[in-house]
Amino acid sequence: MKALLFERKELKYVAAALSSRLSPGSGAATGPLRLATIDQPDLPAEGWEVLKPRLTGICGSDIATVEGKSSRYFEPLVSFPFVPGHEVVADLESGQRVALEPVLGPAARGETPPSPDAPPGDAPDYGYLSCDHHVEAGIQVGYCATTGGGWGTHLVAHQSQLHDVPDEMSDEAAVMVEPTATGVHAALKGNISSDNTVAILGAGTMGLCTLAAIDAYSPAGQVIIGAKYPVQKDLAAELGASAVVEPRELKRAVRRASGCRMIGEHLAGGADVTIDAVGTAQSLAEAIAITRPRGRIVLLGMPGVTKIDLTPLWHREIELVGSYTYGSETLVDGTETSSFAMAFDLVRSARLDRLVSAAYPLTRYREAIKHAAEAGHRGAIKVVFDQRAG
Repeated sequence: MKALLFERKELKYVAAALSSRLSPGSGAATGPLRLATIDQPDLPAEGWEVLKPRLTGICGSDIATVEGKSSRYFEPLVSFPFVPGHEVVADLESGQRVALEPVLGPAARGETPPSPDAPPGDAPDYGYLSCDHHVEAGIQVGYCATTGGGWGTHLVAHQSQLHDVPDEMSDEAAVMVEPTATGVHAALKGNISSDNTVAILGAGTMGLCTLAAIDAYSPAGQVIIGAKYPVQKDLAAELGASAVVEPRELKRAVRRASGCRMIGEHLAGGADVTIDAVGTAQSLAEAIAITRPRGRIVLLGMPGVTKIDLTPLWHREIELVGSYTYGSETLVDGTETSSFAMAFDLVRSARLDRLVSAAYPLTRYREAIKHAAEAGHRGAIKVVFDQRAG
């Protein structure tokens, strides 16, 4: 089968990191990613299925990997060589169309899940990741040598990871379910109360999905988002933002909304909840600066290795909460559901299929990854690989 294969080649990884500093997305040409002909992955055990991708997204973590920016924290949680791609809508051999929940949870590894219907991400601890059983290391499909990934013509996944896609839902909508589930989870991790002021840093795919989730599922009083490019600004306004401002104006906008004073570079008050959908040292520092004392920051963007002064976090007693993927969710009215179930509904109601901006065949992977890395600048949000013609 044809697949984009990411191999463990240190020198190429360093080359990707260096070249991507000069030109975003160039790591696809200089790094250890290549189009290869490889064996189709075998079914590891009973309860697994073969998937043939239709559309697969290119997300920020994929770009970070290709460009040599991933944290070394993930080294024991990945197996090489792997085929990237975890935002997947695919066909099973039966012809059923499914959306993939890529987390390789306990059920996929032959362990007992916390409850029979628990989503893969609900494990009470990550001990199951140390069990090899029939699956090599990998926190998700797309980072595991056993499973393959959506950047190939075939992959395998456990039945616990599969969600049937309704006939009326387009492939473009279905490929947005996974990133939308991540946004839903982040929005609910904010514990947003009635009339809270919420600030969002970043208006790419994750920032916009989280904005849509806050608008649909929280009682926020006002939501202020920093958006740099015209396409981001237009979508942010349509998806429920109370105010859409240039990133450099976000602090001023939060100050106006909260009516607070300034102390040095920090607001005396600020947003009740801040979502950092960027994940850099600069964005986290700004999130701390605009969040009120005893407020909450949800770190949605994958931060990697950063250097930052955490004194204001300590002094202002701000909660810093990580938001990784998705799982079970409890709504304000006590309803028990899951991020993925909510995401299916939100993709439909907010028409999030319109975030899919460009599609490429695997053979044009260098162009596709560069487009994804420069998405906002080029008037795009989500770039995908399209294998429907294959």
